Amino acid sequence: MEGICANFISQKISRTRWQPVSGPSLQRPELFATGSWDAEQNRVCLWAIYDTGSTETDEQYVEDPQFVCAIGHDGDVMDLQFLDPERIITASSTGSVTIFRHHQNSQTLSVHQRWDRAHYHSCDSAPCTSLVCNGPEIVTVGEDGRINHFQADQKAPVRTIDNADSSSLHAVTFLRTTEILTVNSIGQLKIWDFRQPGNVPSQIYSLTGERVPLHCVDRHPNQQHIVATGGQDGTLCIWDVRQGSMPVSLLDAHSAEMWEVHFHPSNPDHVFTCSEDGSLWQWNASVITPETPSFLQQGRSFSLNFAVTQANMNQSVVSAWLAKDSTKGRVDITSLLPNYVMSVNSLDVVGEYLVCGTDAEAIYVTSNLQL
Repeated sequence: MEGICANFISQKISRTRWQPVSGPSLQRPELFATGSWDAEQNRVCLWAIYDTGSTETDEQYVEDPQFVCAIGHDGDVMDLQFLDPERIITASSTGSVTIFRHHQNSQTLSVHQRWDRAHYHSCDSAPCTSLVCNGPEIVTVGEDGRINHFQADQKAPVRTIDNADSSSLHAVTFLRTTEILTVNSIGQLKIWDFRQPGNVPSQIYSLTGERVPLHCVDRHPNQQHIVATGGQDGTLCIWDVRQGSMPVSLLDAHSAEMWEVHFHPSNPDHVFTCSEDGSLWQWNASVITPETPSFLQQGRSFSLNFAVTQANMNQSVVSAWLAKDSTKGRVDITSLLPNYVMSVNSLDVVGEYLVCGTDAEAIYVTSNLQL
């Protein structure tokens, strides 16, 4: 498939993230980080990409990712984020949380800060399953049902909510500066307001019927009340946390666990998902009209309830993600990998560039996303 570069390495990739870029939203990123799992010695690695696009055709392509540097990591890398362009923070299966610093002059990584046993059970450690950063603010969640609020340059946590959840917490995201949203192993979303004391969430949302574990969550970059989740059954759920306690839309998606879901940061009518079944998909809601024909992917139809009149056809795509049930519409879905491989565990997207990591010990970079 044109525009895709692959690099086969010696470790399974659990997380991959682009280094933050400044300037225009479509600026080409230069570095990304990966974290591994299920290895005798796991690692955090940095990789560089180089543009080989033609100035005559304006087509952007990149060479295979080039290894820059690496550092050992205790335990599986459960989550990984860039705190800023120079610092990477990871969550470990050992329960620890670590900040690594990238030294550009020597192209090395070193440990900058570490919180041991950030997550633990009474007699053993508990995996730290997810983390999220907002400037120096860091929030972590784990299988112990604990929520930690850290400051990047402080050793002691700002706040810990013990027994925040009786089940495992799988993912977390910021809704606002003082509010976070978590998803857990019994299909619940919970909003936590750090301005409020105690260990009780301010709001609880849940899927109806069976309590299907939710594995991932992402917030719309412009509309903070719109949230996407994915879970064990592969279904993509769109929520409006301003109203109701159930998702607005349920979209039949992957045939196995959905590991990550991401709104495009500057084109949020596009959503990207990856799955245990080896698929990597781009969902495009901008094409929706009441007359849009059905889109079929491997014999299945993907529909989204859509309410719109001809007079306001150009309204925000937010209306498509939050549409009601008066008219049926369709979401266009594109497969971004040429062939299904082993589990695609992680993805990240910026501008026209997407990176993903797999259990097939490969990382893929796509340089010409259609947005």
